[in-house]
Amino acid sequence: MRLTRHTDYALRVLMYLGARDNELATITEVAEVYKISRNHLVKVVNVLGREGYLQTVRGKGGGIRLGMPPDKIVVGSVVRTMEEHLDIIDCVGTECPIIAPCRLRTALGEARDAFMAVLDRYTLADLVVPQADILHALFDVAPAE
Repeated sequence: MRLTRHTDYALRVLMYLGARDNELATITEVAEVYKISRNHLVKVVNVLGREGYLQTVRGKGGGIRLGMPPDKIVVGSVVRTMEEHLDIIDCVGTECPIIAPCRLRTALGEARDAFMAVLDRYTLADLVVPQADILHALFDVAPAE
């Protein structure tokens, strides 16, 4: 199964913000860190904000931050939000002569469901390394006590 760039960017944004302990970040900052298009990121942030995953703060000194605790953001839910459809193959509307007795569609549907079941077991909290731990790992700086 292959996820779209929008889903990839959504997960990156959430992970970045999850590591920041509720500090505000800007879309430009996130785009620069990941070296991705700011324009694409604006669209992703819009969806994440509309769905409650992000909180946006307007005005000078504004930015984005998580809209809920990391342990409440289920990775599978984010993927379902960002993906237009999750079908591995598209059998609808094709003129396949074996569409009625086809078992491939069932097998691939089970594979998709298994994939999503694994993602549903993880929250953002499972994926995020706190900022202090990142500094320690990168620069051998002891976490603040």
